[in-house]
Amino acid sequence: MIKKIELLRKKGVKITRPETVEIGAEVDPERVSAKGVVIHPGCRISGKTTLIMEGARIGEEGPATVRDCQIGPEAELKGGVFSRSVFLRRSSMGDGARVREGCILEEEAGGAQAVGIKQTILFPFVTLGSLVNFCDCLMAGGTSRKDHSEVGSSYIHFNYTPNQDKATASILGDVPRGVMLDQLPIFLGGQGGLAGPARIGFGTVIAAGTICRRDCPEGGKLLLGGELKKKNLDFTPGVYWRVSRKTLNNINFIANIFALRQWYLRVRSLFSDEDFLAEELRRGALETLEITIEERIKRFRQFAEKAGRSAEIYRRVMGEKASARILEQKKELSAGWPRLEELLVNCREKTGDCAGRDAFLQNVERAREEKGGNYITVIRSLDDETRGRGIAWLQGLVEDIEAEVLEIIPSFK
Repeated sequence: MIKKIELLRKKGVKITRPETVEIGAEVDPERVSAKGVVIHPGCRISGKTTLIMEGARIGEEGPATVRDCQIGPEAELKGGVFSRSVFLRRSSMGDGARVREGCILEEEAGGAQAVGIKQTILFPFVTLGSLVNFCDCLMAGGTSRKDHSEVGSSYIHFNYTPNQDKATASILGDVPRGVMLDQLPIFLGGQGGLAGPARIGFGTVIAAGTICRRDCPEGGKLLLGGELKKKNLDFTPGVYWRVSRKTLNNINFIANIFALRQWYLRVRSLFSDEDFLAEELRRGALETLEITIEERIKRFRQFAEKAGRSAEIYRRVMGEKASARILEQKKELSAGWPRLEELLVNCREKTGDCAGRDAFLQNVERAREEKGGNYITVIRSLDDETRGRGIAWLQGLVEDIEAEVLEIIPSFK
């Protein structure tokens, strides 16, 4: 460990109090940049896939534990625990963070103090306030650091149900339009919460103190809190009352992740060049997207398996009042799951409309040649026609996946 620290210091890494720092023997020095990296006192860094690029700063506000993370240029992990996640250029997390596996913070996204996330993807500029628990989310929106989507302090994404499942991932914005960095920001007011799985459109504001339990995919709305029923209701374990919404939102989330995977394969690859560290950062993001896909299919599977049992409990509880449509949907989802899972796994092979994609990529390459290699600068420079082609390519992929899934479970159409 001491030899590894000295090797990194000789290489140019600034380790201010080396006697307080631990570097795992498996950490590859070739995956740590010699330019401008600072590791502050009390840090522990481990994992053979750990990557630290130029200008990254670790532990500036408190001790930081980093395991198998890919940390991009000028990213700042100021204190906390960070595991199996990716931080792109100038992303940051404040002290007391707990970033668990499956997270991607894109350019200049970040959180303040005491933020907990897992299986969460933040598009460029998205900001989380302090004391936030925001697991199982994808959030987009905004055009810059001065015009960004934000989650207010003391916010919670509720991602675990009374029926003990986590098929609850929420998408705020979407991938096809969100990647273009030209959409209205989304604002979630502080001391509030969102019950997943939810779909919230660009330009939506959820008022401070509001617990949101509904979708607003069209966006552009101010959502205010509504009172719950004042009387107590019976609770029957195992019954899903809103099986359609939950199923469709899960399908939409997974389809958007496949669209984002194509974006990283086809578009972000144009910005890696021959730079080993930049390519490894992109590779880390792709591997993290695979973790996300596996997690979402796993959670959807658990929900589908419970749907069949839920139908019987629902029939018993409701008797003659039982909805024939709800019963059909639950049974169809349960019976169709093996085919549905096979389809979702094979969606990795889907690329969308190749002609539209290639025309879009040609324009991105041209803009890159004119504007240089900065990803944010290039994407924001695209004209409306080019953006439209890119959106059509990715949205078409999302809709194709959704349509194929609904052929297996037609009662959800």
